Amino acid sequence: MNSTCVQEVISPCCLVRRSINTVVQLLKRVLAHKNMDMATVNALPYEDFVNLLGNVVEKCPIITAAVWSGRPFLNFAALEAAISEFIDALPESGKEGVLRCHPDLAGRDLRGGTLTRESREEQTGAGMDALTSAEASRVTRLNEEYKERFGFPFIICARLSDKATVLRQLSERRRNERAVERARAVEEVKKICRLRLQALVRDDAQNKL
Repeated sequence: MNSTCVQEVISPCCLVRRSINTVVQLLKRVLAHKNMDMATVNALPYEDFVNLLGNVVEKCPIITAAVWSGRPFLNFAALEAAISEFIDALPESGKEGVLRCHPDLAGRDLRGGTLTRESREEQTGAGMDALTSAEASRVTRLNEEYKERFGFPFIICARLSDKATVLRQLSERRRNERAVERARAVEEVKKICRLRLQALVRDDAQNKL
């Protein structure tokens, strides 16, 4: 290996460039595969399947990886059902692990810009980035009370909610029994998953409506 190659390998700038190039290539693949039909989904190699669909359940690419072997999927509903069935088959501790992968609403990740792209779009769409000072303080307090009671963060399908709905649900649902709230949170995860899938995969049944 000559000196130029050695410098390239150890150069932090080179490593950053390579990381950026990797992200750019992945984004290009995501954009190229938006609105995929089911034939395209079924033809995806394992790595592309996981890279493209790996965040339909927040920060749980292992779920996408697990359902890949179930191909070919007959249609959008079959793919969605495979993911839901995987979640439903988890023990309660596993379900709570999935829930804990979700960020707080209007929390430090939103403020710090460290949310996943999907979560950022969902939270900003529901107005979580436009809370008043009083609202932000209330959400922070309620989030902490909720997590202290249940051991996982409050989850709601933000794309189907507005700021008032989020605040009302956060206040009301913290009074639920643990098993009831865990089940409700899992159903919200499935709603989020469905909408994220629809952003990537064509739902032919929906198109016929």
